[in-house]
Amino acid sequence: MIRVEKVFKSFDDTEVLKGIDFLFEKGKTNLIIGRSGAGKTVLLKILVGLFKPTSGHIFYHDVDICTLGKNEMRELRMDVGMLFQGNALFDSMTIEENIRFPLDMFTTKSLKEKNKMVNFCLERVGLEGINNKFPSEISGGMQKRVGIARAIVLNPKYLFCDEPNSGLDPKTAITIDELISDITKEYGITTVINTHDMNSVMEIGENICLLHMGKLAWQGNKSQVLESDNDILQNFIFASPFLKRLKNKALGIG
Repeated sequence: MIRVEKVFKSFDDTEVLKGIDFLFEKGKTNLIIGRSGAGKTVLLKILVGLFKPTSGHIFYHDVDICTLGKNEMRELRMDVGMLFQGNALFDSMTIEENIRFPLDMFTTKSLKEKNKMVNFCLERVGLEGINNKFPSEISGGMQKRVGIARAIVLNPKYLFCDEPNSGLDPKTAITIDELISDITKEYGITTVINTHDMNSVMEIGENICLLHMGKLAWQGNKSQVLESDNDILQNFIFASPFLKRLKNKALGIG
């Protein structure tokens, strides 16, 4: 689990996060949602240790990462997997080399051991046999799955996903959601997803954190979304007439 306690973050005179308290639960898909400028990306970067909060605490279980030194953070990063919005694959490396990169960075395992782990992860995301291809030779959805394979190759306790469905068609996006959800449960990972995708919210939103103007505006799960009378949540989720009609149909209204 990751516990956020009274986190504030300012850049110069601009306060971006205003006292966030939230518990990201182990073995669940924890979603951070909100409009552009709400503070989602800043919170995600604080959670992974790229930014330090102006004040407040971030606990990985019982360890406050805000107090860790450089070497301690390096050790902690072995427990962290990251799926980037743009995949962040190295174009000049093969798929195998891309997935092996964290193992080369953080372990002293033999090449044979590393490649065994790479093949296991490729199999887990359904991409066996593409080891020697380059990112440019596979589709965007396959690149995203390679990104997931790389993110889990160190068997992380924590997985962070930044807009994992960005640029994907709806069918592929559902596949990626299901894959992330399955891996989260299978390995008991604390998974945190920064997303705008309402399908993700309604399909895999087990623990949802809604930010609005730097504050925690609502928290709950996917089954509570339709029932909530929180105006900020309703205006965010049902921003379009189409979604409002879906809501009314689900509730038997109109």
